Amino acid sequence: MNDALRSHWPEYLIEAALLGVFMVAACAAVVIFQHPASPVARVFRFPHRRRILIGILMGLTAIALIYSPWGQRSGAHLNPGITLMFLVLGKVQPWDAAFYVLAQFVGGFLGVRLAAAVLGMHVAHETVNYAATLPGRRGVRIAWLAEFIIAFGMMSMVLLSINHAATAPYTGVFAGLLVAAYIAIEAPVSGMSMNPARTLGSRVTPAHPSNGRHRRHRRAGSHQRSDREPPHPSGHRRHGRRGTPLRPRSRGLCLLRDRRVHQARRHPHRRRSSLRCRLIRRSAGPAIRRPLR
Repeated sequence: MNDALRSHWPEYLIEAALLGVFMVAACAAVVIFQHPASPVARVFRFPHRRRILIGILMGLTAIALIYSPWGQRSGAHLNPGITLMFLVLGKVQPWDAAFYVLAQFVGGFLGVRLAAAVLGMHVAHETVNYAATLPGRRGVRIAWLAEFIIAFGMMSMVLLSINHAATAPYTGVFAGLLVAAYIAIEAPVSGMSMNPARTLGSRVTPAHPSNGRHRRHRRAGSHQRSDREPPHPSGHRRHGRRGTPLRPRSRGLCLLRDRRVHQARRHPHRRRSSLRCRLIRRSAGPAIRRPLR
């Protein structure tokens, strides 16, 4: 262990720095293309177009890091999976692999912290969320399966490319192209992590929504906002104790809720404009539509 530290400590620091730069670039890209205050996000309103642009930017970042002088010196693993694969193949010594993996986790964490210090609260916004990789609507199982598939594809590409003299110099280009394609196509399923150091770096932040203290502050803030809301035009309270719409007390009106109202109750974070109801008088007369804001 001491011999490995004395002889290869620069490579360990380089691995941490490379992944840290990658995480800073990831946070900056998500802020540019996802934050509501960004002028670029206002131009590209469709999510798939934003993912394509983020994928191109991150793919170019990966290629630049791999072919940089630092990347050529350390090998630019940038991923504990790549390091463990080389360990199994006998191309990396066990202590070197252990310090490589440790440096990658430290670099991912420090990169997110540096991005938070530079970008401020923009990186903590719910649309940016520290560039965290989270499962999509299909659930955790599908996300795990998708992560396995894209990781298998990346590892297979690396093994096939480095073992052929004609394609070995272009392995970094192929890796950047796969990163761009995965972000554009697979990101809605699992968040496109493919890298445990990258995922953990975005999660272990004091202000991350997974922190219980942050959730309590959000709940307290939501109650404060509901108390300051203007009263309902009918003169009654708009929401009950748990935020559910109250039934109007007028005898001549009945409240008919459709499927969108039910979904809005189950998902209160969605836009309130999707909450609609029909107020129909039992007596003869035209129907009156009023949105519950």
